Amino acid sequence: MLEISNLSVSVENKLIINNLDLKIDEGKKVAVMGPNGSGKSTLSNVISGKPGYDIKEGSIKFEDTDILKINPEERAALGIFMAFQYPVEIPGIANSSFLRTAINSIRKKNSTEPVNTRIFLEEINQIASKLGLDKSFLSRDMNAGFSGGEKKKNEILQLLLLKPKLCVLDEIDSGLDIDSLKVISKGISEYSNKKNSMLIITHYQRLLDHII
Repeated sequence: MLEISNLSVSVENKLIINNLDLKIDEGKKVAVMGPNGSGKSTLSNVISGKPGYDIKEGSIKFEDTDILKINPEERAALGIFMAFQYPVEIPGIANSSFLRTAINSIRKKNSTEPVNTRIFLEEINQIASKLGLDKSFLSRDMNAGFSGGEKKKNEILQLLLLKPKLCVLDEIDSGLDIDSLKVISKGISEYSNKKNSMLIITHYQRLLDHII
């Protein structure tokens, strides 16, 4: 599903990733662990298409598509999802509105009809309930005023709604209490199946202990 070959990346003329090779097959989970500054978040940002990184050489192929040549929106439409270590706050945009727009944007890119509003609301309420999120959570502004745990749960809510082929988790377990960690791990395990893949970036073994 994902094949990284001879990838070298620098930031402000400092080499961060040096000749990386990594292959993730369909249905597999790969965990990347290491100290700060070792290039973990750089790797996730380059896969998702965040600007500001100088690709010195190498390629990243997602299902045989060279994603380094396409923008983040096109990568998302192909089925790549990234859960952020520090989710962005978007005041003025309701959480549910943001999520429905995200789904419909991907559907439009793939020439699919917009999601039925009733079906969307039923699914988002069902997932929120599984994650232990109050219904008022969905009408609040996107991540605005959310606790650290709520922001991370919201990333998993997006993951379960969007159903991507490849999920990149960038230290989603950082700063979580044990209860939030269990909820997030349960959501990740529910998402995972033989048709999708996952790159898990973490500092801690404890997340891996909870994920099936």
